[in-house]
Amino acid sequence: MPKLHRAPNVRGSRPPEGRLSRSLEHALARRPLLFEPVPPSVRADPVRAGLHTEALTRLLRGIPRLDAVNVPELVDENHDGRPYYRSGDPRRFARTVAEQAGCDAVVNKVVAHLASASALTEWARETLAQGVRHAVLVGGSSRYIPYSGPTVAEADRICEELFTPAGGLLGNIAIPQRTGEAHRMLAKTRAGARFFTTQILFDATAVLAMVREYGELCTREAVAPGAVLLSVAPLTDEADCEFVRWLGAEVTDEAERRVLEPGAEGAAQRATRLALDLWQEVRARAEQERWPVPLGVNVEQISQRHLLAAAEMLGAFAHAVD
Repeated sequence: MPKLHRAPNVRGSRPPEGRLSRSLEHALARRPLLFEPVPPSVRADPVRAGLHTEALTRLLRGIPRLDAVNVPELVDENHDGRPYYRSGDPRRFARTVAEQAGCDAVVNKVVAHLASASALTEWARETLAQGVRHAVLVGGSSRYIPYSGPTVAEADRICEELFTPAGGLLGNIAIPQRTGEAHRMLAKTRAGARFFTTQILFDATAVLAMVREYGELCTREAVAPGAVLLSVAPLTDEADCEFVRWLGAEVTDEAERRVLEPGAEGAAQRATRLALDLWQEVRARAEQERWPVPLGVNVEQISQRHLLAAAEMLGAFAHAVD
């Protein structure tokens, strides 16, 4: 069982030495480690938002290894698919945190909500102009809604022409439980995706099947597979379990019992051990069967109150992914 490591509370303005020497492109082939923080609310007071950013970067500077911050765009949809943005523009936040923590910046963009393909091109150019070179392009939440924006594969093709010459990389979201997901990943890889972050995982069964099939498809079609980053997150109570289920994650009864059972450790520590076990299971199978798909980890902070727990999980994975 890998030992858990707490993230040191490091002060100072300089990132750790060597943090910038490992680019995201280099990392994707060698077990990348990303952290997905919660961006400030669109209505956040500037002072509180600044304190949140300072606390986050102070924790991240104490992590011995981190390849990128992966900042989501928090958006809800109504029944017509119209967006309600809960976070502000994530690009400035991502760039600030990445610069202070000494790692690369990745921003998520829900392309389905854009007005047109031209609007996506404008967003991509603005993103590069703001110093952010990597993006995860995300689709809408329902297959039944006729969104105004491009599909994810279309968005990959549009953005690839802009991001690649600038040294940028594109990623997408993978949903292991979704039927035919490996075939979708192959199509998106052909369109320009270089990596995938999964939904939050609490069981290895579905992701093992997805990664195996994706690797087989890429080998058969002579396509270099993108890296698959297993997304994990600490849970602290029953409300967290219900929240991540609402997000679309599958929390098995066994996983919920293991995390929430009484004991000397807290729920967040047990969630970290569960995530480490999941990672080791997938990694061991991939090495045993020599799958061609590079693997990595994306640690998520699911709410503002989970910052310390998420940083501690990130610290544990910094020692476990190599």
